[in-house]
Amino acid sequence: MKTWKVHPLYTTIAELLEKKGSMTDVELLEALKMLYKDVGFSDLNKTLMQMEVSGKINVSMLMKGKRLVELKEK
Repeated sequence: MKTWKVHPLYTTIAELLEKKGSMTDVELLEALKMLYKDVGFSDLNKTLMQMEVSGKINVSMLMKGKRLVELKEK
């Protein structure tokens, strides 16, 4: 049974990127798994897509299978 998260995933991603700067998607997923036990790669991809479309982050390819995620300037 899934429960509602008190702190939304997109807010946690923004806070992590603010603290640590740009991160790869793998590093970001590992950091999120420490906070949310049930988060998966599909959840991360969906949230990153929403945040990129809304103009909050930039996602660019580093190499095959790795992406760089960075917070846009305010």
